Amino acid sequence: MTIHHFEHLPLAALAALDEGVFSLRAVDPAADVAQIHAWMCDPEVARYWALDRPEPQIEAYLREQCVSVHSTPYLGCLDGVPMSYWELYRADLDPLAAHYTARARDAGVHLLLGPSEFRGRGLGARLLRAVTDWQLETQLYAERVVAEPDIRNERSVRAFERAGFRKVREVDLPGKRAALMIRERTA
Repeated sequence: MTIHHFEHLPLAALAALDEGVFSLRAVDPAADVAQIHAWMCDPEVARYWALDRPEPQIEAYLREQCVSVHSTPYLGCLDGVPMSYWELYRADLDPLAAHYTARARDAGVHLLLGPSEFRGRGLGARLLRAVTDWQLETQLYAERVVAEPDIRNERSVRAFERAGFRKVREVDLPGKRAALMIRERTA
């Protein structure tokens, strides 16, 4: 059985922001690895993503994401310029489902703002809102979107809250203590 998730489709603009037009595009592991590797090795990002590895390992990670049956990687772009990395996934099919009462078709989101000039300005919350609106619009059976930012990453937790998520509880995941965050379709 094929599991349909967030397909690798060319996407239209998701939001017009003061900073520019935001859109998502599918990750191309070979073409995008240098950019994503640089972001993953940024100390502020590495502290929470723990993927500050050699470039070939990042490329292998991206290739695994691209063939996953439940997760799809995207680059977020402002006016066509890559500035964020996203993983949109079926949370009910992810190992995360063992840590909460998952519902069939729960959507999930991971976000990394790449260049430091995009962090700490409230942009993350606006992007999260745009992307999760899109998830809920395109995944008609998903009643909610789930996230699990590192509890130490207070800015990220606040961004999720400003985007309409509520913190349900803290959970211990491999490599981190996380804030289990949920945005209901009605939020």
